[in-house]
Amino acid sequence: MKTTDIRPKGNPIDYTINIRGRLLDLSRPIVMGILNATPDSFFADSRVQTEKEIFNRANSIITEGAKIIDVGACSTRPGGEVASEEEEMRRLEIALPIIRKAQPDAIISIDTFRASVARRCVEDFGADIINDVEEGKDPDMFATVAELGVPYILMSTAPNLHDMLIRFADKLQRLRELRQKDIIIDPGFGFGKTMDENYTLLNEMERLQVLELPMLVGISRKRMIHKLLGITPTESLNGTTVLNTIALSKGASILRVHDIRAAIEAVIIYNEMISKTK
Repeated sequence: MKTTDIRPKGNPIDYTINIRGRLLDLSRPIVMGILNATPDSFFADSRVQTEKEIFNRANSIITEGAKIIDVGACSTRPGGEVASEEEEMRRLEIALPIIRKAQPDAIISIDTFRASVARRCVEDFGADIINDVEEGKDPDMFATVAELGVPYILMSTAPNLHDMLIRFADKLQRLRELRQKDIIIDPGFGFGKTMDENYTLLNEMERLQVLELPMLVGISRKRMIHKLLGITPTESLNGTTVLNTIALSKGASILRVHDIRAAIEAVIIYNEMISKTK
């Protein structure tokens, strides 16, 4: 539900999403913490598989200040092997009850590109948001999320802003025809883009606000950071914080990150700065 936005361009859109009857205000940036229930995600320190690891990670995400836990069970890292639908669901069947036990009231997002997985996670495990990293490639995804009535994160794999706006416009129209209510857009850094294209997009990302929807940015420890700097994902926290801060100044509503505290500090500093805007 959109309200009037009178702040300068580049700040988050005033927007509230409905999470099973709870309203989540996105007029000020929030943090989404990554929980990878996989053995092969690109950042090794983010992988959790045992019950204790999953329990502790869920707790740390929330206690450090994140509002959403984003659970992935199928790695989308470049060159990686894509888990089967059965294997993805098996991992989620293990992880989701543990997360709910650790944090019963947490908002849980499911990072998947499969409509069947989305349905099971919402209907059987009470997931709250679907985070689709393949731009609705599954032909059943749009109808599924609309029927389920949960917020939907639509990520773009387009290589540039021009193509992205055209594709977003088409897909948003299709979603609205299906009466999908809450939609969050994600420019998809690292997906279908070269390093140059990623930085060009970041430089002009505020132009996506023409769509009047909240934006999620998932840039944490990605190749566009460590390849540029000649370091490893493990060494990329500082670069991540720099890019997250830039993303906030370009209108990001949600930062999807591995390192919660660092992102929370960036949000606090950013909010203090814009509070001085006259």
